[in-house]
Formats: sequence, structure tokens, C-alpha cells
Amino acid sequence: MRVPHSRWLASIATVLMPALLLPHGSASAQVTCEASDPGHLQGIAVEKGKAIYWSFTRELVKTDLQGKVLHRLPVKGHHGDATYHKGKVYVAVNFGSFNKPPGRADNWVYVYKAKDLSLAAKHKLPEVVHGAGGIACHKGRFVVVGGLPEGVEENTLYEYDKKLRFKKRHVIPSGYTKLGIQTVCYHGGYWWLGCYGRKLLKVDGKFRLVGTYDFECSVGIDSLSDSTFLIAHILKTQSGNAGAKVVLAKPNDAGALVVRDQAQQ
Repeated sequence: MRVPHSRWLASIATVLMPALLLPHGSASAQVTCEASDPGHLQGIAVEKGKAIYWSFTRELVKTDLQGKVLHRLPVKGHHGDATYHKGKVYVAVNFGSFNKPPGRADNWVYVYKAKDLSLAAKHKLPEVVHGAGGIACHKGRFVVVGGLPEGVEENTLYEYDKKLRFKKRHVIPSGYTKLGIQTVCYHGGYWWLGCYGRKLLKVDGKFRLVGTYDFECSVGIDSLSDSTFLIAHILKTQSGNAGAKVVLAKPNDAGALVVRDQAQQ
């Protein structure tokens, strides 16, 4: 049964917005994933009102909205950023090298059934030159992002149709970004691209760069509602593995993003 929009928004608000229910500044709105990984988190995907998918380097994890593990699947590295679309989780995968000259990468999109994380399909992406690291989808159009060698002053977004057939390259005059683009999502008419070094790129529907911001979302960004994003961060654990959490963010008047509790200060 499909959950009404108002009901799932109320549910996610209860889970993810404790700071709104407590005295000002006394809590942070966040959810921590129960799982951790010897590598680190590469990206997240949201199944609105139902689940969060956490793509670690060598493990794919499905949790409920409280971070409780529902399914987990060991995977071969390097699994990167992920996106949810119509009952499936799509992950950008590279079994070769990143940030190297052409011919060194071995790029794929692995498609998993959201219900139990069983593998549904694999699609090879020979077009991605420097290593496939992230993927997002909007209205049947997939965009894949990836690595970048030092000294290259532009990033490339790779566009695919709903069957992951290559359509077009889109070159973005971003300047050099460390190791390329790590994460991507679509929200509010824009593609949002997370890079290392606290850099967020914003690209419009015609793939024109419209903004560059100081914001950390290099290990996960996804749209939660019309006005809210989920942003992932890495957590240190006692075991030495890398854990993860997500926090809420929203656009500000300048068109950038700001973490939700910081926006209220």
C-alpha cells in the first residue's frame, strides 16, 4: 500500500527532526547507521517514507528511517554513490583505477532489488573515462559522475536513458576538484554534486554550472522532500571501521545548502 505523502512526511519529521521538538540548540537532527565498514561510506539513497540505503566501499546496507539494519550485502570494491528508483537501488561501480588516463577504469552500474538487496542487473559503462563514482536519476534519466586526474580543470557528467544506454557527455567548467565528483542527486530542478574539500557544485537542468558553494556532502547527498536534503557524514567507531550518519539540510536564500540545526541559529 502506498503511504500518503503527508503521512510519510510526518513520520520522517518525527524520526529526523528531534531538534525541532526540544529546546533550541539542545539536539541535532540526525540518524546513525547501525552498520560500519573497513572502507568508508561512498553515498546514500532514500526510499521516501521507507528506507535509507548506505553504500559503503565494500558493503551495501538497507536500514529503516531510524538507522536499524534491515539487510546488508558484502560487495566487491569499489562500490560508490547510489540512487533509488522504482524499487531498485543503482550503484556506480569501478573495478579499475580512478583519476587516471583513459583505459584504466572498469566502470559499471550494479542494480539491486530494494526489497532484499539481491542483484538484479549489471550495466557496463565504457564511456566514463576516469572511474564511475556516483549516480542519480530524475524522470528516467540517469547521470553518472566520477574521478578526475590532477590538473584537469573540468568535470564531465555522463547522461544515460532509463535503460542505461549512453546519451551524451556534459562538460562542466568547474575548475579542478579533488578526485573529481563523489556524490550526486537531483532536487528542485538542479543536479547537486558533492566533491572533496567542502565543495558543492550546482548544475541546472541544461547542465550549466550555476553555483559553487562551501559545503560538505562528499560521502552522501539525496533529496528527502521538496525543501529538505539528507546529508551523510562519516563517523569513527571503536572497532576502527567507518560508521555513518545522516543529517538534514535545506537551501538558503543564496541558493546554497545549510545543515538544518545551523539554519535555525
